Amino acid sequence: MQTRHTPTGAVTDLSGRIQRDSEGRLQHLITLEGLSRDELNALLDLAQFYVRAVGDLPARDQSLAGHTVANLFFEPSTRTRVSFELAARRLGAEVVNLDMQSSSRVKGETVLDTIYTLQAMHADILVMRDAEPGLPAFVARQVAPHVCILNAGEAHLSHPTQGLLDALTIRQARPDFSQLRVLIAGDIAHSRVARSAWHALTTLGVGELRIAAPEGLMPTEGEFARAVRFSDIDAAIEGVDVIMALRIQRERIMHSQIPDEATYHRTFGITAERLRRAHPDVIVMHPGPMNRDVEIASEVADGPRSMIQRQVTNGVAVRMAVLATIVRNVQARRQF
Repeated sequence: MQTRHTPTGAVTDLSGRIQRDSEGRLQHLITLEGLSRDELNALLDLAQFYVRAVGDLPARDQSLAGHTVANLFFEPSTRTRVSFELAARRLGAEVVNLDMQSSSRVKGETVLDTIYTLQAMHADILVMRDAEPGLPAFVARQVAPHVCILNAGEAHLSHPTQGLLDALTIRQARPDFSQLRVLIAGDIAHSRVARSAWHALTTLGVGELRIAAPEGLMPTEGEFARAVRFSDIDAAIEGVDVIMALRIQRERIMHSQIPDEATYHRTFGITAERLRRAHPDVIVMHPGPMNRDVEIASEVADGPRSMIQRQVTNGVAVRMAVLATIVRNVQARRQF
């Protein structure tokens, strides 16, 4: 590691091990890679316990009473940041929110010095979003044994709680993953959402996973093992049970040539006409933020097959489940 307290930028394959304590329990959540089907289902079961219908009072308990959650978001976020804050507060935690503009990183402070400052103030659960690959795993190796790191979005690589909430949304509508044909469509190459969804869905035993992307937005051949690749969106949609549309990650694209918005929508957007090629009971998802009438038509996003708002609702429940599980594991370790 560099002496200036930042990772080298390379993603370590040890991150799955780093997130576990000496007894194999999750202490951090950095990636879904390496989690078993039983572990994923346990998190999804607990999240379902916390789900409430819109209009009902939200679920609450005191699982995090006495704990302090610090949300460190150094990239823009609405859904993830707000849902982590709501999740922590509904579990009884104190919550502190930081962003780039209000932190000393703008003055040159290193990430680790920021972390150590919060740790000294007894913040013991740190939720991180950052554009630098490998940062959550790097920080997890440096913090005190009682501190937990939760990855809220890492570069183009990983967004584990998004993968969980997507899996929960699918499970609510289509419980038997083995019978499903799932399509992830759009900017796969630059999408951390797609990678975490792939980890979750393959572990849960999805019948067929398809990925579809225009030229330049398809991941390398070594990624997304066993996924069926399409460059033709019409062929990709044929007969699928689940469609997850992704936006173009313009903030991560430096040299790729991408079409203008109108051309992209015409050639690759999820439209009502294209939706007719899917299974009649298809569900449509999008992690947000949406570019309406670019990657997805408004009539589809707001239509009867859309699960987009349910994804948002499930996001709070999933993050409650992750927080409660991580804290329970830390408490179990302290008893020995």
